[in-house]
Amino acid sequence: MLRLKNKVAIVTGAAGGIGAAIAKLFADEGAKVLATDIQEEKLKAWVDIAKSDGLLIDYIKHNVTSETDWKKVADHAISLYGKINILVNNAGIYPGAMDCENTSIDLWGKVLSINLTGPFIGCKTAIPFIRNAGGGSIVNIASIAGLVGGNGIAYSASKGGLVLLSKDLAMNLAKDKIRVNSICPGGVLTPMTETIMKSPGMEDVIKNMTPMGRIGDSLEIALGALYLASDESSFTTGTELVIDGGAVAR
Repeated sequence: MLRLKNKVAIVTGAAGGIGAAIAKLFADEGAKVLATDIQEEKLKAWVDIAKSDGLLIDYIKHNVTSETDWKKVADHAISLYGKINILVNNAGIYPGAMDCENTSIDLWGKVLSINLTGPFIGCKTAIPFIRNAGGGSIVNIASIAGLVGGNGIAYSASKGGLVLLSKDLAMNLAKDKIRVNSICPGGVLTPMTETIMKSPGMEDVIKNMTPMGRIGDSLEIALGALYLASDESSFTTGTELVIDGGAVAR
């Protein structure tokens, strides 16, 4: 069963890690996908392979903080596939667990711009197209850092903001049959977190704080996104799906 047959999805931050896993899984499940990332060559490398395997997927270079780039992404999706049903805002950065006094104004602005303003612009751009398609789903990739403290002030603020952005959008867009949810991953090994997670002792720290005793995999997050993007979650909006091995249940 193709769970996203006849759906068109935009997935940001798809050069690797969670974004690439989501984009490929969606295409495997029948969606027509436009994968985006600022790392164009890295994105192109895996998308070209996926296309050669017969998947309906394309890519475009994309700075999520740019309204102009977002318009290009939406226009490209429409020119390729004729509509937009699904938006996954996954692009983000993690600068480390820095406290308030050691976070510069410039770093604060950069993190908020990519992790929160980017999804805001993406939603603002995509909503009219999703509405015109008769409704659909927006999935914002937040973090357990948006639910509990101790993960760095800028990162936590950006992800907490993204959780509430999703809830507010869900309330306003329910009448348009557009569902909006967030996913809050715990420790997941991705290119963004690899350096941190592979630093001495960090893997043991993460495993010890996770009742399931291990680090997560990108595909496990992608499967959550698939549920929220598909019609299987037709009565689910304004919530956050926590995929963290039980970390925040403590």
